[in-house]
Amino acid sequence: MVDSGSLSCSVELFLLSKSKQASGDTNWTPEQFVVPPEEGKTRFHDLDLHPTLLRGIEALGFQYCSPIQAQILPHTLQGYDAIGKAQTGTGKTAAFLITLFNDMLSHPIEGERFLAEPRAVVIAPTRELVMQIAADAADLAQHTGLNTVTLIGGADYQKQLHQVTSKVVDLIVATPGRLIDFLQRRDLFLDNVETLVLDEADRMLDMGFIPQVKRIVRATPQKKDRQTLLFSATFTPDILNLAQQWTFEPITVEIEPERVATASVDQQVWLCESHERMRVLVNVLREPETVSTIVFANRRDQVRNVHEKLRKAGVSCGMLSGEITQAKRTKTLAQFKEGKIAVLVATDVAGRGIHVDGVSHVVNYNLPEDPEDYVHRIGRTGRAGAKGTSISFASEDDAFLLPDIEALLGEKLKCTPPPEGLLD
Repeated sequence: MVDSGSLSCSVELFLLSKSKQASGDTNWTPEQFVVPPEEGKTRFHDLDLHPTLLRGIEALGFQYCSPIQAQILPHTLQGYDAIGKAQTGTGKTAAFLITLFNDMLSHPIEGERFLAEPRAVVIAPTRELVMQIAADAADLAQHTGLNTVTLIGGADYQKQLHQVTSKVVDLIVATPGRLIDFLQRRDLFLDNVETLVLDEADRMLDMGFIPQVKRIVRATPQKKDRQTLLFSATFTPDILNLAQQWTFEPITVEIEPERVATASVDQQVWLCESHERMRVLVNVLREPETVSTIVFANRRDQVRNVHEKLRKAGVSCGMLSGEITQAKRTKTLAQFKEGKIAVLVATDVAGRGIHVDGVSHVVNYNLPEDPEDYVHRIGRTGRAGAKGTSISFASEDDAFLLPDIEALLGEKLKCTPPPEGLLD
């Protein structure tokens, strides 16, 4: 499920929606979606959405739009292009999915449809983010009959090809590299794409994907003949230049997070030498209140090293990095969500799609070189109203990164030695 910004619901609402489906609740009408008006808030049922889409929103327990949804949907539902500045968790995923699904449902194609010709494409930088968007799409479109297919590298190409060619596809959610593979082999055609979504454009720029994205954009209809939605956490000159190239007379929406770092996370910075970090980490993981933990390291080799040492210390853990096959990553993440393993060791790229409630601790084994990665990392805990703890090791090789992190946070971080006993 998605968080309150992007699309998430409480356990009770999730169970309620499942029980409705199980009991054969097929007589639903929009009139049943009764939401009291609330000053300063936009209700989903005020947006004149297609009934089957509105039913999916209601089943997920959502009533009022998040700020970005309230600002952007009145325009994008009318077919306008949009550029959105928004962080993860603001509701941008739901905003673009509602837009493209409502358009498809409100304007069904009359006549014959062809295989491997999607009506909409969403491009995102990482496999995990693509899978998260696809999961959100499945939740939203559960009553619509629309078909979403996920294309990611590291997964079986033939299985993905079968999904594309066995049934008419409405939405493709893909990483740039795998989508290029399909286009080069002429296994997919984007000539009839009506809506193109570029999610986390700044991250795609940082990861060097823009040449691939440009090729994908060129394979779609001209910008006047398609709707383009571009989202980015930052508006750098490069991003604004790309947005100008790819969008047609767009509206611009900027949503600043209420706080850069969530108030529900207790942020701790421990000063320790490099060779002490592993001993402290193992002792932290053995404490009873450390129930579910994500340990972040900056590079793949560091992730592998930390994972191996934790396993030798008897810690139940899994590893997520770019060198792990997609099948293994999916299995590991599922085991973590189910509580079968208590610790995940991850890079920032692999950890970007982790949306798991109940993570009690995040540990920054290395301080991130990009301050925004710090915010992203600690946001993996303290979710869904729960309290969380982030522990960052500041050692002689990376303590110099703290001032930039503090500048982004707008506050000083208290630095202390590790609590007594953790170095034993």
